[in-house]
Amino acid sequence: MSASRRSGTTDELGPPEPERDGSDLLAALLDGMDAALCAFDADSVVTHWNREAERILGWSADEAVGRHGFSGWAVRPGDAAEVEGRLLSAMHAPGRQVHEFALLTKDGGRVLVRTQSAAVRGPDGKPAGLYCAFSEVHAQIDLERSIALSEALLDDASWGVVLVDADLRPAVVNAFAARALGGGRTALLGRPLGELLAQGVEELESALTHVLAEGSPPAPAEMWVTVRTPEGDARRCWRSGFVRLASPLAEEPVPLGVAWLFQDVTEAKRIEQEAAQLRFRANQLHRAARAAAECEDPGEAVTVQLDFALAGFADHALLDLVVGDDPSDDDPVRLVRAVATPSGTPGPALTAGRTELPVRYADGHPALQSVERANSVRASAPASAPERARAWAEDRQWPPDAVHALCTVLRSRGRTLGVVTFLRAASRTQFERVDATYAESIAVRIAAALDLARVIDRGNGA
Repeated sequence: MSASRRSGTTDELGPPEPERDGSDLLAALLDGMDAALCAFDADSVVTHWNREAERILGWSADEAVGRHGFSGWAVRPGDAAEVEGRLLSAMHAPGRQVHEFALLTKDGGRVLVRTQSAAVRGPDGKPAGLYCAFSEVHAQIDLERSIALSEALLDDASWGVVLVDADLRPAVVNAFAARALGGGRTALLGRPLGELLAQGVEELESALTHVLAEGSPPAPAEMWVTVRTPEGDARRCWRSGFVRLASPLAEEPVPLGVAWLFQDVTEAKRIEQEAAQLRFRANQLHRAARAAAECEDPGEAVTVQLDFALAGFADHALLDLVVGDDPSDDDPVRLVRAVATPSGTPGPALTAGRTELPVRYADGHPALQSVERANSVRASAPASAPERARAWAEDRQWPPDAVHALCTVLRSRGRTLGVVTFLRAASRTQFERVDATYAESIAVRIAAALDLARVIDRGNGA
């Protein structure tokens, strides 16, 4: 319990008056402090000594209050003059004085402390004493390191740091995170995450809610989000770690929010995904080539090639052949359906028989453009209502769920044999240039099998 010097006389008619509430309040405040505190009067006599000072040095308030300075009990005799001189200098100096020196514990040990001292002035403005707050140097250094780390993370860190409050709104944002979220550091504060992210906000808010309730996860999580920026929506992958923040002042842990730390790993993930996709497609081409090599009928080899090509690449495939010999610039292109995959449910590619009925493609159809240009052509439905996308597909004689198309010409021995069309539904992304390259590799193998089938048919007189 803290103690202080109290003066007064005893009334001869009764016991002393009870201590005023102000003294009790002062004692409670002193004992509740996290820092050790002692005070001296103008004669260097100890007047106050709190519990933290007792914890650090071992001297109780009853043992400390009333002593003259630190000499003979709290400092070594050889250091007493220097220590007291540095402490008492604060009584006649403006502001606070900071010093470091060693004090003695009750059991004879030494503790290096950092002190902050300042004068206490009386009503006349003259020094009436001084107070001295002190703490162990290593604890002070730990505190300073924590503060320095916090400031560095929130200013100069090369990854994003966002402190999210219990309502899942940003409370503090560092410079990296502000750039990643597409706004200013102050403009982002207090805004719902849904205003900052077009996609991925549900996953992020779920993670934050889990951390508030259960604590920090054992490992970082990779999240794909779409950020709203002035330049438009940007798809990003953030490797995120979460730390629950609790108040150090509460007896029980009270969540203050979550520290969300993240790195932008978009490019690395894209390279990784592209490498995995390339390995898968190369493996599919290898498997398709080996399976087609076991087919006695080249026409069967064509359907085998298509079946392997569809895996992970498209939802439907159509194979249209050119009627007659290689078309010239003067003759209109006529295409006949040869192979198609089921449009309702997934299944293997099926041959269309020998109907020889031309497909009713309108002028400017992507398949016709592919044949005329001898190149690949990509097309996508307008990004609007599903009804318009369905009409777009039906106008082109494609399954109604088709949204993205890739038409690739079939060429063998310098002649155009037809065109293969790959179709994707709305659940997939549109075809990219790398997809066209893969489709052209498939088309080369299909064209070779078709050419072989024609050679065999001619040899058999068909």
